[in-house]
Amino acid sequence: MRWSEVRSLHPDQWLVVEALEAHSEGGRRIPDRLAVVEVCIDGSAAFRRYRRLHQDHPARELYFVHTQNAELEIEERPWIGVRLGDAPRDSE
Repeated sequence: MRWSEVRSLHPDQWLVVEALEAHSEGGRRIPDRLAVVEVCIDGSAAFRRYRRLHQDHPARELYFVHTQNAELEIEERPWIGVRLGDAPRDSE
C-alpha cells in the first residue's frame, strides 16, 4: 500500500508499519510500498511494539507512525558506533 492508502484505512491512529519497498532521496527514506504490521492504542504502545519487533527482526525496515501526517518524514541517520551484540566480550 502507499502511505495515502494507509492513512485512508487507518485515520487518526498510531501504527507500526514495514517498508516493503523504499528508496533514499536527499537524506530521507521514502517508502514506496508499506504494510501495516500493527494498529496501536497510542504512541507509547506503538514505540514499544516497534522496539520489540526491531530487536527480533533487525533487518526489517520498520517504523512507528501516526496517520495524521500527510507525508512520512523519515530522516536517514547512519549508525556510528557499536551495537551491543557486536561488542567484544571479555572471557572470564
